Amino acid sequence: MSESDFHAALGKVPSGIFILTVGTGDRATGMLASWVMQAGFEPPMVSVAVKQGRYVCDWLTEGQPFVLNLVGDGQTQFLKHFGKGFEPGVPAFEGVETKNCRTGVPMLAEALGHLECEPAGHVDTGDHRVFVARVVRGAIAGEDRPMVHVRKSGAHY
Repeated sequence: MSESDFHAALGKVPSGIFILTVGTGDRATGMLASWVMQAGFEPPMVSVAVKQGRYVCDWLTEGQPFVLNLVGDGQTQFLKHFGKGFEPGVPAFEGVETKNCRTGVPMLAEALGHLECEPAGHVDTGDHRVFVARVVRGAIAGEDRPMVHVRKSGAHY
């Protein structure tokens, strides 16, 4: 199997689309996250991969709570808004309606649903850090299907 075949096959691993929100007040931000999956039943756990070097990775390593906002099929406005990423201190939620969860982390008011999470551990996997987090609260807001993404190549986003 050639390297291009390998990358094409790896890219066909489907993933959901989420907006990870973290921080509070003026320090809150959001980012597009697609490498998310359930990682346990009791207690309920998820895993999420964040590229090494992103300041959000540092915040999660410090144990800051976060929210995984589930993106519904057709909610492409979230991809356009959060896909570019935000530098530290740049307002991430201008033009996006939010409400705060119990910890003060913003949640996207129009998202399909949300999972409030607390980091429980992590492992470095080369260029990403995979976090395992407890799901402490969550809700679904609609009956839409979640957005699913399949990449052309497993070598890049």
